[in-house]
Amino acid sequence: MTMFRNFIFAASVAIAAAPAYAISFDEAYPDIADQLTEEDRALVQSLDFITGDVVVGGNLATLSLDGKFFYLNPADTAHVLQKIWGNPPSDGGLGMVFPVESSPLHSSGWGMELWFEDIGYVDDKDAQDQDYDAILKDLQAEVREANEWRQENGYESLRLIGWAEDPTYDPEARVVYWAKELEFGGSPDHTLNFNMRVLGRKGVLVQNFIASMDELPSVKNALPSVIAMTEFNEGHRYADFNPSMDTVAAVGVGGLVAGKVLTKTGFLAAGLLLLKKFWFVLLLPLIWLKNLFTRKQQD
Repeated sequence: MTMFRNFIFAASVAIAAAPAYAISFDEAYPDIADQLTEEDRALVQSLDFITGDVVVGGNLATLSLDGKFFYLNPADTAHVLQKIWGNPPSDGGLGMVFPVESSPLHSSGWGMELWFEDIGYVDDKDAQDQDYDAILKDLQAEVREANEWRQENGYESLRLIGWAEDPTYDPEARVVYWAKELEFGGSPDHTLNFNMRVLGRKGVLVQNFIASMDELPSVKNALPSVIAMTEFNEGHRYADFNPSMDTVAAVGVGGLVAGKVLTKTGFLAAGLLLLKKFWFVLLLPLIWLKNLFTRKQQD
């Protein structure tokens, strides 16, 4: 019988009315747990895989995971991104979500990173009037310009192939999502950069899927559940906007897709912001893990 461990959330994560609970990697993924070497096990043994209703960002939003997804808190997320996937240091944002069938050690599947951009209330009136083809061309040009910096700092060159999923705005859910197809260093194995923004009273909840292009059907299949699981809490909802008190964002929905968001350091070029937030995420560690398991089986 599965044994659940008690888990006390840090200040940024609280237990909602429907109790959240945490289980170990072995309990979460029993099918592959007995295949791990001691070295592999050391990478995941400290992780707590949480499901149920999880409140993130203090009392910002609730993730109703409903047994379909696991949540990792910010510290565990930073561990996955840095120690397992080999990315530069980060604070883990608001955490990360995985589907229950896909662990951080799987060479396939996806993970979804979360953080909050406090850019203000995003007016969605421009959502239906955007020329997303023009936005794509601008992004491609900015990626090309940023490649010199990437190479000077030891990162592979990057090419934005195009939209893997055209930008779409859901006016009822107040969600905009889109996906890019990326090529790192000329590799034939392209990377999927699937972005989602949930509009709130004081900013946007950023939900970015980390996956390979092969996982696009899986991500799209999970999208309705991901949209349904995420809700701003009372006082932070889009409908709670008070024009006499709240700040209006300097960008609309089109600006979110273009990546032009206001940060603490001011406006950043779309390419640089996305490089900082997302394009450092390489799938090479996942490929390494896949090769590692293959090699073990051959041995």
